[in-house]
Amino acid sequence: MTELPHIVIFGTGEFAGRILHDIAATARKPVRVTVAGIDTERAAWLKLAANSRAAIFGTPVKVDSLIVDLMNRDATEAAVAKLRPNVAIQAASLQTTAVIGHRSDGWSQLVAEGGLSVTAVFQSLLSIRVGEALKKIAPNCLHVNCCFPDVVNTLIAAAGLPIACGVGNIAILSSTFTAVRPDLAAKGMRVLAHYQALGPFRRPPEERKGPLPRVWIGNEELPDVYATFREVRLTTRPAVDVSGACSVPLLLAMAAGEEHRTHAPAPNGLPGGYPIRLRGGRIELDLPSGISEAEAIAWNTAFEARNGLTVTPAGHVTYNGQLAERLRSYSPDIAAGFHISELEKVHATMEQFRAKLQAQPPR
Repeated sequence: MTELPHIVIFGTGEFAGRILHDIAATARKPVRVTVAGIDTERAAWLKLAANSRAAIFGTPVKVDSLIVDLMNRDATEAAVAKLRPNVAIQAASLQTTAVIGHRSDGWSQLVAEGGLSVTAVFQSLLSIRVGEALKKIAPNCLHVNCCFPDVVNTLIAAAGLPIACGVGNIAILSSTFTAVRPDLAAKGMRVLAHYQALGPFRRPPEERKGPLPRVWIGNEELPDVYATFREVRLTTRPAVDVSGACSVPLLLAMAAGEEHRTHAPAPNGLPGGYPIRLRGGRIELDLPSGISEAEAIAWNTAFEARNGLTVTPAGHVTYNGQLAERLRSYSPDIAAGFHISELEKVHATMEQFRAKLQAQPPR
């Protein structure tokens, strides 16, 4: 008997649940899904809820659960060895998304003023551990990282680990753009967007300013993105209603070994988001003729170079712009950056730093 394509979702939080439930409701070909995490009660509920959704919608999806502590390397490797997935979705993070959208303490203020890249160490630790286990035990498995992929995937790649792509961000924009202008999407819409380009669309149209995504219809670039997509207004909170769902067709195509065109953040560890094509089990950029791969990568890299986090070819992680300035005001040592090989040590330092700021009011 041929084994079913197998998707493993690491994590039992809200985002993991959204992806799992959308797979259960929409898959049209048989697929096995395992949700793997440390919360026994939550994992059991997700298994039951997703199997119930599969029954409701009549989809050929079978959901299982597995308890695993991703902070434990041996346990992570054992889980990968037991499950042998075709696709692994890493959605477990040591930084909750609740930090977005408020300034209730010193840490959330630093995130608001310096940018999300200050959270990259917390977002990347578990994803790198999963990546290490996959490389060692299941090297043909496609690794999809949900945790701040525009930046974190560059760290995963710098650690010498394969990474297929991320979830959300650019795909949120391409999906909402398609929803409000299906006439343009029908002509072939391609979007180039760093996660920082989502910010303006969280504000009313008359208040929008800042970094713009680039949009092509066919091979013609739109001259006024704000005017064309004036109707798009994103929530000020994480857009989980769209961000998980927009990955599901790609994930199912990966599991089935099919071709698929879409948008995704950080394909193959590149910074920012791109139009992509899945073909032959590999992801490649699917750019319009008006821009080269080198130009697209440089355009996306410039966002974090101005303000955020970048990684050199030698693996040194550098904080830039206002984020670096804000970090220096707290800790010159942290602001100096680190080498990717020191991530475990840096995580311990950052954990103490975050706890200290969380105990302080905004300043």
